Amino acid sequence: MSTYQSVNPATNEVIKTWPSHSDEYVESALEKAWQLYHSVWSKGDIKPRIQVLHKLADLIDSRADELAKVASQEMGKLLKQSQGEVQICAQIARYYAENAERFLQPVSYPTDLGEAWIEYHPLGVLVAVEPWNFPYYQLMRVLAPNLAAGNPVLAKHAAIVPHCASLFEALVREAGAPEGAWTNLFISSDKVAELIADDRVQGAALTGSERAGSAVAQQAGKYLKKTTLELGGNDVFVILDDCDLDDAVKQGVQARLSNAGQVCTAAKRFIVQRSVADRFLAKFTDAFKAMKLGDPLDESTTLGPLSSASARDTLTEQVQNAIKHGATLHYGGEVVSGPGCFYQPTILTTITRDNPAYFEEFFGPVAQVYVVDNDDDVVRLANDSHYGLGGAVFTGDIERGKRLASRIETGMVFINSASDTAAELPFGGIKRSGYGRELSDLGIKEFVNQKLVVISKP
Repeated sequence: MSTYQSVNPATNEVIKTWPSHSDEYVESALEKAWQLYHSVWSKGDIKPRIQVLHKLADLIDSRADELAKVASQEMGKLLKQSQGEVQICAQIARYYAENAERFLQPVSYPTDLGEAWIEYHPLGVLVAVEPWNFPYYQLMRVLAPNLAAGNPVLAKHAAIVPHCASLFEALVREAGAPEGAWTNLFISSDKVAELIADDRVQGAALTGSERAGSAVAQQAGKYLKKTTLELGGNDVFVILDDCDLDDAVKQGVQARLSNAGQVCTAAKRFIVQRSVADRFLAKFTDAFKAMKLGDPLDESTTLGPLSSASARDTLTEQVQNAIKHGATLHYGGEVVSGPGCFYQPTILTTITRDNPAYFEEFFGPVAQVYVVDNDDDVVRLANDSHYGLGGAVFTGDIERGKRLASRIETGMVFINSASDTAAELPFGGIKRSGYGRELSDLGIKEFVNQKLVVISKP
């Protein structure tokens, strides 16, 4: 039986099952991608490629409602949040359609050796391994810059979002991309390893768990292939004593519970200064209590299910283990009975450094609250993490916020807003959160040959 199955996590109903692709299909897909890389499509004028991105953006806009509904049914995201995801996918496609040619212009380097410049050329066929939590956006982050650059992509999407994966591939083809430019593959992780080992593949991009990232990086490293990894996060949400507390609470709730907390850059560790801690916790708890769990397609629902039964069970185990090791269950902490994969919004306090929860990523609606005395304590706690993806600092003093942002060891910090994403801003982390950047001008330069050409002085 195929492991690629669309199951509605709000009802546990199996919507549809997809068969895995055969070895013959995978070989044919790889060969087509390889041939495309060697064609004028990849190595010639960029204009036909960016035309595809313009058309793709228009197609996404015209089908926004259909695409959003599929994502909500397949992985449980609130319909409004799915609509937001679809919208940013169109923005990313347009962003690279409008800017890629400029990003890939040759750059001159002054030198005593003569005239020198860097040219940007496609690197070759890439393998992308992508997660279910943003089933279109994760794909678009890889597709748009690499299509513009001329790199064909073989994409292995998560096994629980095959409908989204199929729709995305169909849209890319309908937008005019040739066969081989983007191929969706329903394959096992063993097959991914085989593809990475193949001489026709030049790189791999992965968004997902630390374990999956480590496996892909290990295989790519063995064969000296370039990788980018966007892995887990344990992002801090810092509440300083001079901030607008109501705004911090409102944004903090959204930053933890959006997409049922299944976001790598979600606020996970709330670091609150002592003088405002009791007030923050009281308001924060009231907001968690006010959440309405239910069908993600119902507009009155404010918290949907987790993406799968296994996601819910993993989270349940983590919360129980945290309590066993001394954490205080301040609110929630229960699986919701009945159909679907629902879990109560939950707040844990008094987590000590010897508690496994201190270093773990909780991929669900569970907030950890820590109380500290001063800004130095904020920095110490923020940086005492295996991860380094994003973070947020709330303060009434922007200069103070900037100083803290500079000291926090992450790839991204937002002052007075929750972590966010935009096509024009680089996205990525450090430490076990991975390496490399997606989106912006940096994203298109990850998988290109930055070739130096020099005309020597006579």
